[in-house]
Amino acid sequence: MTRVPRSALLLGLAGLIPFVWSAATELQPDLADWGARTLGPRFVGPYAGLAYGTVILSFMSGVLWGFATRTSGREAFTGYALSVIPALWAFFFVGGGPTSSAIYLATGFAGLLALDWNFWSHGLAPEWWMRLRIPLTAVVLACLSVTILT
Repeated sequence: MTRVPRSALLLGLAGLIPFVWSAATELQPDLADWGARTLGPRFVGPYAGLAYGTVILSFMSGVLWGFATRTSGREAFTGYALSVIPALWAFFFVGGGPTSSAIYLATGFAGLLALDWNFWSHGLAPEWWMRLRIPLTAVVLACLSVTILT
């Protein structure tokens, strides 16, 4: 695998900020209080992570759709069909209480990683794709586990 381009790495890491913030405000009540007063209650605790996770899971469907455009025929159909799974997963399964939503989101992100690998292994994603996606997914899952376990 080749090195992850700096811009992709920096933007990927920046994309983790809401997940890390969500987990931090669940673990630190004083930080949650400050965040709620400063930013509003929907931007702290599980609310922040679950809302953002739903958006990102849907966004990643679009990324996979872009990979599918590199194919044709039956392979394209399969790629497009696989690419909509993360967004549909978020739509149909995320929305109960915080614990069940976090479990479903974590499952969605784990499944997304499998889809990432599938597209990458077929040469549709950049060579460095899994080098970026594995650590990002690990952090997302760790942050969502805070909601699941608290």
